Amino acid sequence: MTLPTVAYFSMEIGVDDSLHTYSGGLGFLAGSHMLSAGQLNLPMVGVTILWANGYGDQQINDHGEVEIVYKKREYPFLTDTGITVEVDIFGEPVQVKAFKLEKEKFGAAPIYLLTTDIPENKPQHRQLTNVLYDSDQRTRISQEIILGKAGYLVLEASHENFDLVHINEGHALPALFEMLDRYAGNLDQVRHHAVFTTHTPVTAGNESHPAELLAEAGFFGKTPLEKAIYLGGHDFSLTVAALRMCRIANGVSQLHGLVANKMWEWVEPRCPIIAITNAVNLHYWQDPRIPACQTAQDIIGLKREMKKDLFEFIHNETGKTLDPDVLTLVWARRFTQYKRAGLILTDPDRIGRLLGDKKVQLIFAGKFHPNDTDGRETFNHILRYADAMPSVAILPNYELELSRKLKKGADIWLNTPLRPLEASGTSGMSANMNGAIHLTTYDGWSVEGTFHEINGFIINNEAYSNTLSWEECNRLDYESMMYLLEERIIPTYYENHDHWAWLMYNAIHTAGAFFHSDRMAIEYFNKLYKPIHL
Repeated sequence: MTLPTVAYFSMEIGVDDSLHTYSGGLGFLAGSHMLSAGQLNLPMVGVTILWANGYGDQQINDHGEVEIVYKKREYPFLTDTGITVEVDIFGEPVQVKAFKLEKEKFGAAPIYLLTTDIPENKPQHRQLTNVLYDSDQRTRISQEIILGKAGYLVLEASHENFDLVHINEGHALPALFEMLDRYAGNLDQVRHHAVFTTHTPVTAGNESHPAELLAEAGFFGKTPLEKAIYLGGHDFSLTVAALRMCRIANGVSQLHGLVANKMWEWVEPRCPIIAITNAVNLHYWQDPRIPACQTAQDIIGLKREMKKDLFEFIHNETGKTLDPDVLTLVWARRFTQYKRAGLILTDPDRIGRLLGDKKVQLIFAGKFHPNDTDGRETFNHILRYADAMPSVAILPNYELELSRKLKKGADIWLNTPLRPLEASGTSGMSANMNGAIHLTTYDGWSVEGTFHEINGFIINNEAYSNTLSWEECNRLDYESMMYLLEERIIPTYYENHDHWAWLMYNAIHTAGAFFHSDRMAIEYFNKLYKPIHL
């Protein structure tokens, strides 16, 4: 059976640190998918946007607080395809130019990157592809039309023959409405050629807009407003419409598959939602020296070297001097409320004693959305704490190369989302690949990949009832986390090096065995793209 050719649409794809077209986990995941597809020579092509300013950069200002700055970047290694397509957005023609990331550059499947920042456009249209996830509603809708509709037109103009459209989250939904136009309104034909991945059970991650505004923007193409409302509602939900316009969808961990089916059970009709657990690209993320480690002394010695590399970088960035012989905990991901960056600081005196006795040292890193006031305040709160504590460092930003440094240099990778709000999470996978031990709540991929006291430690292993308040969940998780840290992790790290090395080996091997994106890319073909039947 010939494999179907897949066009993979994603608002962000992060394949290399030199190409700042991502914000975090979704981009890291899409990048690993494209890398594995390219390395396995699978018939895929990617479509994303060439964000002129990316997601923005964070820096510490003279007042000791975090601020966001935007730096326009150029990418001379991209191929100019010579292709420009036109789409109507809010009643005006907008020109969209396509560049291409060739497979030869990073080994990923070919990716088309779209921009409106060209002289042919009005100034307001040139700015549409400036910033990823722009908070202005009309701009955000415009970006989705560019990704979905213009992306579809670019693939046609490039003579890319594709059998399936895979929309990674609902942002590229205009591609399906473009298909609906091509099939003269025949929704069954669209369903036959479209699949969908949903990534989050958090409300904010399932975008909606007034249907009338989307119609005004041209989001629905020629589809009548009444039919669009039938698909996504008056407050038009991109996720709901995708579930009705695709033949199959997937959640991104086994737990998330259950959560997503429960969350969207009211949507009728809708396509089946299966589960395909996320993964990361082993070749990209793992330090190449790790496979050569044969003994406990080898892996412990290499980890110490990787810690020294990270600490040199941190010293240059922050002036902090960290000790490679001290147990190092890293929390690094998006600063959003449910991920609970500050959970370990709940009792400053308790963690302060461990820091003061040089039992642990802490590193934080990550980004928040520019409009996320809670995320900004959490970052600034930890920044103030770090200013007062010599063995606590916080780094603004979380780009791919920094992420690699942190995962190589971490002893403990701290993961504290409020269950069951983390659909998957992938950072712990690549941390495990580098011998970092996962200390995690029982959520997302950890349910499948973190085995308590075998390759990591699970916070609050007995899952609490969903009826508990946030405050009570926080209290229970905090107490469990601190017990594990004080009574299990610290004694093992300092007193039983052979057992610690055994934990590291187990983390490396379990991550490489199942959470390598080669497995994930193959599973997408077998479970989502090609129907297998007698």
